[in-house]
Amino acid sequence: MKFALPIPVSELAKKIGAELIGDASLMATGINEIHKVEPGDITFVDVKKYFSKSLNSAATIILLNEVAECPPGKALLLCSDPFAAYNGLVLEHRPFRPLTAAISDTAEIDPTAIIEPNVVIGHHVKIGRNCHIQANVTIAEHTVIGDEVVIQSGAIIGTDAFYFKKTEAGYERWRSGGRVVLEDRVEIGAGCTINKGVSGDTVIGAGTKLDSQVHIGHDAVIGKNCLLAGQVGVAGNTTLGDGVVLFGQVGIAQNLKIGDKAVVLAKSGVSKDLEGGKSYFGYPATEAMTNYREMAALRHLPEFFSKYYK
Repeated sequence: MKFALPIPVSELAKKIGAELIGDASLMATGINEIHKVEPGDITFVDVKKYFSKSLNSAATIILLNEVAECPPGKALLLCSDPFAAYNGLVLEHRPFRPLTAAISDTAEIDPTAIIEPNVVIGHHVKIGRNCHIQANVTIAEHTVIGDEVVIQSGAIIGTDAFYFKKTEAGYERWRSGGRVVLEDRVEIGAGCTINKGVSGDTVIGAGTKLDSQVHIGHDAVIGKNCLLAGQVGVAGNTTLGDGVVLFGQVGIAQNLKIGDKAVVLAKSGVSKDLEGGKSYFGYPATEAMTNYREMAALRHLPEFFSKYYK
């Protein structure tokens, strides 16, 4: 999530009551969870074993709860509850604002777009040329939709990220300050759900087609010209390359990378990164031909045992 204007780190320190360590002249240009940080971003860490990852990330400003050595060109903001400070900043710059009309007066909709009855369009949504939004679609705040996009009935674009911090009192919800970005010529099937990013973007690349009842998790990035069949689920922060094909009921775990033109066959479960240009099957998904040979060998085991172990 980017700020409308850069914010001096000294001003941030005062706002959250933090001790400033490092370069006091820096400016914050955005805020992001660790998976999505870019130079100029604020991020946070409150678990010692993850300090190194955060300090050595692209983030420029790190909220943390213990003194640490500040890398050159960065600033640390030492505070008692980095998560609360982080979440508060997201809420400040992306405040919750309930809808009071079916289509927000802040939405920007190209006049060539077709908007059918009972469509709900949230605050600061942008919809491009020649889009077709079918009846009973919900498009939540800050979603960006390119040109010639089709969204079929019942789809919900921009649901809150399924992202919680575990505390002694239970699970505390993060404010979902990110967006969903649908690039040109994307088609979204009926009943699909696409989570917005926690503070980054969930992206569906140009020309990609989703069948009905597909779920895309927060901060996932789906490449260009991909095909995702019915009941596919892609977990948060996973990246699919261009031209990936996922057959029906494929499930992909979080934080993975799937290479360009990979094909995953129906009902497979993906639990690790997959190289592009190959076909995969099974749970956990492995190269399809290898898996088929193993399954064929297993079918011969009874015959083998009856022959050699009488």
